[in-house]
Amino acid sequence: MGFSVDFFPKAKYNTIMEKKIKIALADSMQGFHLPRYADLPDVGLYLEQTVKYINQCLQQLGCIQVTGSMIRNYVKQGLAPHPVQKQYHAEQIAYLIGVTILKQVAPLEHINKLFFRQKSVYSCQVAYDYFCTELENVLYYRFGLKDSVESVGVTSSIEKEMLSSAVTAVSHIIYFNACFRQLSPQ
Repeated sequence: MGFSVDFFPKAKYNTIMEKKIKIALADSMQGFHLPRYADLPDVGLYLEQTVKYINQCLQQLGCIQVTGSMIRNYVKQGLAPHPVQKQYHAEQIAYLIGVTILKQVAPLEHINKLFFRQKSVYSCQVAYDYFCTELENVLYYRFGLKDSVESVGVTSSIEKEMLSSAVTAVSHIIYFNACFRQLSPQ
């Protein structure tokens, strides 16, 4: 007589499976870190190199990618500064990473307005580094790697609140997609 799933009470089996899934979800986000502004390449990357770099940075998120045509479109719409001699530097890459992530939850028009507002209050480096820290903080919480969401920064502004809301929304989409990856048969 072989053992089957019916050998275990359903509730206990579901609890065991749920714990395994939560552990796998936490493991999938363990160590996620976006490069800070000072760590972004500033040697000048061509379009395909920029695509590859950004996709490598976002690979652990599992559901967010960028293409060369998307980047050209973002630049054309003013969401990132134009490349210099067809090369993308730290500032352009920072904007492109932000757009690529935020477009999961906001129309490009809103992202453009958010960036415009942020530029009037913060430098690109400060805004981008805050964005990275906020995203990591919320993702670690959402994936069960932290018990609470830590407050980031000391100042308060509507721009900061808007970005925080967008980051929270993105974290939920990333978590939602990660759940389906864990639940789908391999």
